[in-house]
Amino acid sequence: MPEVTTDKLVELVRKSGLVESDRLDAFLAKATAEHGALPADKRLAELMVTAGMLTPWQTEKLLAGKHRGFRIGKYKLLGQIGKGGMSSVYLAEHILMRRRVAIKVLPQNRVKDASYLERFQLEARAVARLDDPNIVRAFDIDNEANVHYIVMEYVDGSDLHQHVSKHGTLDYDTAADFIAQAANGLAHAHEMGLVHRDIKPANLLLDKRGTVKLLDLGLAKLTEDEEPSLTLAHDENVLGTADYLAPEQALNSHKADARADIYSLGCTLYFLLTGRPPFPEGSISERLLKHQVEEPQSILKFRPDAPLSLVEICARMMAKKPDERIQSAADVAELLTQWLSERGRAPGGGRTDHHRDAEDEGVGSGALTRFGPPAGSGLRPPGSSQSLSSPNRDTQRLFGPDTATRDDEEVGLAPLDEEDRPAAKSKASSSGVLSDSPSAPKPSPPAARSGPHKTIFEEEFAQSPQPVATPRQSGLDFDPLHPPGYKSPYDKTNWVPYVVALAAFALIGILLAVFAS
Repeated sequence: MPEVTTDKLVELVRKSGLVESDRLDAFLAKATAEHGALPADKRLAELMVTAGMLTPWQTEKLLAGKHRGFRIGKYKLLGQIGKGGMSSVYLAEHILMRRRVAIKVLPQNRVKDASYLERFQLEARAVARLDDPNIVRAFDIDNEANVHYIVMEYVDGSDLHQHVSKHGTLDYDTAADFIAQAANGLAHAHEMGLVHRDIKPANLLLDKRGTVKLLDLGLAKLTEDEEPSLTLAHDENVLGTADYLAPEQALNSHKADARADIYSLGCTLYFLLTGRPPFPEGSISERLLKHQVEEPQSILKFRPDAPLSLVEICARMMAKKPDERIQSAADVAELLTQWLSERGRAPGGGRTDHHRDAEDEGVGSGALTRFGPPAGSGLRPPGSSQSLSSPNRDTQRLFGPDTATRDDEEVGLAPLDEEDRPAAKSKASSSGVLSDSPSAPKPSPPAARSGPHKTIFEEEFAQSPQPVATPRQSGLDFDPLHPPGYKSPYDKTNWVPYVVALAAFALIGILLAVFAS
C-alpha cells in the first residue's frame, strides 16, 4: 500500500481521537515554527512519540493507514502486549481517569459460539468475585460492537519465571516469602470455590513492592458449579503446564482438587530454589509420566546449604499422592510464615529491591511484559535468558509437535480456555490442552497486509491459512501415561464386587449346610 503522507498522517491522528484537537493543533504549530514546515511523515510520528502524544505501537498503525479501533469502551489502547488464538491483550488507559489497565479482547470467531460466550461470562464473574492482594483483580467485563473484553488490574513488574531467568535462583527467605504470598492468594481462591489448575512461575507476578500476585485464573475450575465447565464443554481433558502438573491432574484435570494446586506450587518453589523444574528433560508425555512415577533430584544436589526444613516443606507439597501432601494452601502459607518468622522475616516483608536495575523501570507487568512485547510496541520487558527451562515451549498438545513455538500461544491475564486450533485439530485419545513454559508472542502481522478499512481488532484476529500439523505419535506401543501394569494410585478400590461375592459364597455355604442336615 502507498506510504502515508504527512497531511494524511495528521488526518488519521485526528480521526483516531488519540490526541485532543487543541493539543494536536498546538503541537503542529510548534513543529512548523521550529522546522519551517511540518517534518516528513515518519519524522513527525517520531516527534509525536517523543512529545508523549502517541506510542510507537499507535504510530505504527497510523503510518499503515489505520485510524479505527484505538478505543474500546472507556479506554484508549496504548500497545499490544500479546496475541494468541484465545485472545489479544493490550495495555490501555482510562480516557478520563488516566488509570492504566490491561485489557483482554476475545476473538470474534470465539464469541459467535453462544455456549462458549455464556460460560466464559459465568466463569469471568466467578473470578471477579476474588478480592485478595495476592490475586490479579478483574475490574470489568463488557462488550462493544461485538468486541468482548475483560479489564484487568495493571501490575507493574515481571513474572517469577522471567525474574529467575534473568537474575538466577532466589535466596531461601525470598523464595519462601514469594510462595507464602502465592499460597495466601490460592487459599482465598480455594475458599471461593476455584481451583487454579495452572500454577507455575510464569503465573506468579512480582510487582515493584515485592508483592506476588496470581495470574491466569482462566483455567480455574468452579468446584461447586453444577453446570459443565467451559473446558469440559469443549472436550478438553488435560489442562495445565507439563513441568508443574500434579500427577492426578494429568489423568483428569476436572477431577483434580485444591491439592493439585499445592503440588504445582511446590514445583514452583523447587524452580525458585534450583532454577529448573523438577523434570526438565523429555517430551511433554515423558515429563508427565515422570511426575507420576519418579522423584525429582534433591534440592540439596543443587543447593547443598539449603535449610532442611524448607526442603522438607517443598517435598511435602510435591508428594505424589494427594493425601500425603500438605492439605490446604492456608496450611502452606502458615508453615512458610512460621518458617520465615523463625528467621526474622514475614511474607511481603522481604527485600523489594532484589536484583533491581535500570532495566526493570520500564513499563512492566507480569500480565503484560511476561509475553515480551512485539517489536515496535514501545514496551520494554525485563530482560530474560533462555538458559533455564525454555520459555519458548508453550501450549502444545500431547503427542503434537513440540519442537517449535506456536503462533497461538496462551496470552492474556486469565485465559479461560485454550483455542481449539484448526491447524492441529487431530484428537489423540489421551491428548488435552497442555502448556509448558511462558513464551513470547510473535509480533502482530505487518499492518500493510490488511487495508486501512479494517479496525485494529479485525486485523489482529484476521484468519490466516496455516499448514495442517500432523500429530506426532510417541513411538510407544502403549499410552505413556498408562503403561502396562499401571494402576492409578488416586482411584479408590471398589469393594462392592468383593463384598457381593463373599456374601454369595456365604449364602451358598449356608444352603449346603441346611440341605446336608
